Amino acid sequence: MAAAVLGLGGYLAAPSMQEWLLVRQACDGALPRDVVKGLTPADADLESAESKRTEALGSYSCSLTFDGYNVSGERTITMSAYTRRDDQDRAFMAVFTREGFESQEPLPGSLPGFIDENGSIRFLVPCPDLGKDSQGRQRKLMVQTYLGQAIPAKTQVAAYRIAVAFANSASDKVGCGAEAIEPPKKDLPRTDDTNQVPAVPVAEAADTACAWVSRAGLPKDGGWRIKVGANSAAPTGRCELTSESEDGSSRDGAALAFVSWYGDWSNRLTANENDGIPRPGTASARCDGEAANYAYAGSRDVIPGVDAAAKERMFKEFARDEVRRHGCTDLRFHS
Repeated sequence: MAAAVLGLGGYLAAPSMQEWLLVRQACDGALPRDVVKGLTPADADLESAESKRTEALGSYSCSLTFDGYNVSGERTITMSAYTRRDDQDRAFMAVFTREGFESQEPLPGSLPGFIDENGSIRFLVPCPDLGKDSQGRQRKLMVQTYLGQAIPAKTQVAAYRIAVAFANSASDKVGCGAEAIEPPKKDLPRTDDTNQVPAVPVAEAADTACAWVSRAGLPKDGGWRIKVGANSAAPTGRCELTSESEDGSSRDGAALAFVSWYGDWSNRLTANENDGIPRPGTASARCDGEAANYAYAGSRDVIPGVDAAAKERMFKEFARDEVRRHGCTDLRFHS
């Protein structure tokens, strides 16, 4: 295990030089200085940076601590990377605790990950240099970046840049050999201070991972809108439909969520915990030698214009589209 802790310590007189030295050495020099500066809370300074690599566990982590008004020396930015399957499974289990229907946001373009409901940016990439595990599955690297509440709003590009910089560095540190990730060049997908994916008319989803809804046969007078929570490279995705009145309010609380998960870790989300048999209203497939699972849920048993048969038809359209886009096989529906 190798560890390094850097602090101000009073060894330099000029604050700007202190900060420069800390940023230069933070996360073993992997973080762009302008990005760290852009993410530094107002009236605060970078106080310390700590990085740690545990070779036996295939893990690497880094955290940045800021000092100033309303920060109080908290670890405001924390980043972790894991190559062990058990660590990754525990991380997924910590995120998806309610049968997998927690809210999530997509990452821009084809970035290989998602934003969980706690706001952490998560990547999952294959590690060609680490080969396969004892069960013949390609070993992977999971990277998590969490920005504390003191981080300024509307800093999406900077957030992605620091997450990508750490992920690429972590891949080298743990011997993963993953293909370098490229950060986005514009602020997507977050558009407001609540960091929620906006709902858009179904017609505007034609070029997204939820384009299948245009073929779903929804009632034209339902005011249907969709929140796109998926991209083609993420280990999980979500398409959420809501029905709204002309004034923008929810119509009768009508909502439908269609969710996908990729990897053997996801079997627990769709199977009965007592006998392991898949629950009704779910589907499964095989993708890259591992399991893929799909499920749907509605806010009401009866949605005007969308009966049980329509929900099932939409779910099948969703699952088939996911299988096609991800190159999966052996799709099976469970009823």
